[in-house]
Amino acid sequence: MTARTLRRVVTGLDAEGRSTVAIDGPPGAGFAVATARLDDFWVQAGAAMDRRDGSDSLDGQVVLSPPAGGSRFRFFELWPPGADAAAQQAEAAEAFKGIKAETAHRGGEHAGMHETKTIDYIILLRGRVRMILEAAEVELKPFDVVVQRGTNHAWEAIGDGPALLCAVLIDASFTDAGAVPEPSPHGSRA
Repeated sequence: MTARTLRRVVTGLDAEGRSTVAIDGPPGAGFAVATARLDDFWVQAGAAMDRRDGSDSLDGQVVLSPPAGGSRFRFFELWPPGADAAAQQAEAAEAFKGIKAETAHRGGEHAGMHETKTIDYIILLRGRVRMILEAAEVELKPFDVVVQRGTNHAWEAIGDGPALLCAVLIDASFTDAGAVPEPSPHGSRA
């Protein structure tokens, strides 16, 4: 794991209705496996919020997707994968289980393939990453932005060191034209 200190500052309103700091400290939830780390900063359930409520929206448990109608804000860090494909598959299955995302995990040729019912805004902050899709792959460099619209995908750090990404995940529903087949449970890519 890369040594880093993450600070989260959350604003709110005090008893007199003045803007103030409600939370100043580390992320509200973290999850790590050998090749990845997720740090959640905030989760919002729906659009309405009470700005006088100074409580933390996170309960210490990282969950892949936001709640229905809500959003989730996180950093995620990736390390280049090891050479053992079987170990990667086992680690990915355990990781998706650990973030309550077994049904999103597709596995297959790339262990990390997954699909969520979200629109995600993702910025690569450090390192190099390969985004793997079923019919394409794209290499990303720092400050490249991905708008991930609920498609089956995986992330893979490339190079010698870790990659750090920032993501906002927003619950979504899809109105794709025509009949859309269920995603392949094998996550194959062309």
